[in-house]
Amino acid sequence: MVLLELVLALVFGFLLLCCGLLRWNEVRYRKKGLPPGTMGWPLFGETTEFLKQGPNFMKNQRARYGNFFKSHILGCPTVVCMDPEINKYILMNESKGLVPGYPQSMLDILGECNIAAVTGPLHKSMKNAMLGLINPSMMREQLLPKVDEFMRSHLSNWSEKVIDIQEKTKEMALYSALKQIAGIESGPVSEALKSELFQLVLGTLSLPINLPGTNYRRAFQARRKIVEILKEIIGKRRISHSSQLDMLDLLLKTDDNMKSKLTEEQIIDLIIALIYSGYETVSTTTMMAVKFLHDHPRALQQLREEHFEIRKGKSTEEGIDWNDYKSMTFTRAVIFETLRLATVVNGVLRKTTQDIEMKGFLIPKGWRIYVYTREINYDPYLYNEPLIFNPWRWMDRNLDSHQYFMLFGGGSRLCPGKELGTVEIATFLHYFVTRYRWEEVGVATIHKFPRVEAPHGLHIRVESY
Repeated sequence: MVLLELVLALVFGFLLLCCGLLRWNEVRYRKKGLPPGTMGWPLFGETTEFLKQGPNFMKNQRARYGNFFKSHILGCPTVVCMDPEINKYILMNESKGLVPGYPQSMLDILGECNIAAVTGPLHKSMKNAMLGLINPSMMREQLLPKVDEFMRSHLSNWSEKVIDIQEKTKEMALYSALKQIAGIESGPVSEALKSELFQLVLGTLSLPINLPGTNYRRAFQARRKIVEILKEIIGKRRISHSSQLDMLDLLLKTDDNMKSKLTEEQIIDLIIALIYSGYETVSTTTMMAVKFLHDHPRALQQLREEHFEIRKGKSTEEGIDWNDYKSMTFTRAVIFETLRLATVVNGVLRKTTQDIEMKGFLIPKGWRIYVYTREINYDPYLYNEPLIFNPWRWMDRNLDSHQYFMLFGGGSRLCPGKELGTVEIATFLHYFVTRYRWEEVGVATIHKFPRVEAPHGLHIRVESY
């Protein structure tokens, strides 16, 4: 009896403590003028609910507080914005105190000098350097031929096999990026980078708790190993007199016209950002395109017709050129519709550098604003029957230029690798649909938040077409 009373007292005391902590955290952030919302637990906030429930958490909060509410996610007090007009304003006005505000875990793992996080003159220098690597002439004359050569090799010998298309597209995105950036071919170096990058990706959306066994700790350790490998590659390249004609060569080349030459640390962070961003979006979009095309035979048939038309008059070993790529209008529509429906990118984070008034509320200096663009992708006013896979909607050229089109970000942070990523996915699809037919094996589970993934793989049986 005494033991039961003790247990009940401990349970009651624990509940009181929990209620007290929740109440204290709410009172702590109850400042005049803040948007409505809840803040959750001290330190952790509502991160667990956000990562586990994802879109449902956002919808529930929106139903209670509207499309502009406060929360505490990924270690930061945050205002979530689902208003298309306000989101556009936020993305277009970095100079008005709305700078990139990625969580500490992402800054630690991708580097303080990664292009997505830096501002001002450094951002301009890094962006100019990146645009110099992927400008139209570079893509036409150097990058597309490399991508084409890689895809032809990567997609060979898949016939009569059961493959995990998720694993294959991850390898495709990583190995293609490594070849373009630093001329790294398949081998020990690429395998070492692959295992570390997989760990790094998992830690970018986590609480920055540096304890053994956490995704953050494993990702931080993976970053150190990746930096070591890249430093060794850069060191060898500096003492080499041969030209590799890749992105690293251009970054290291002395250019007297550059006002501020990038340091080695900045080059490494730029390379990691290039690999990470391309790996995440290109691999996932390619996997989901394969999935959607399998489920929608009419779209697959039209895609095949477009690519077999391109292959007319070409030998088996002849690659595609820039004119072929520019003619892939339906392929581009498939890619855009996949990005929209799968919602590969849910939104972006900004940080206030001063107190900012917005929508009648006051957002304190240092808070994050989560520009949540997911719901825009499913807005029936913008997209008729938004939950239906319909690539034909993108054949109207005006759709990808409407004012709320945010699949690739916006403002000065519009994704500079947009066209290169599209080139890679389009080239993959070209060889995949002209060489093979496929069917799914089993029923795959696909998670759509916080990142799109098939936790047990997406297995397909591949046969020659």
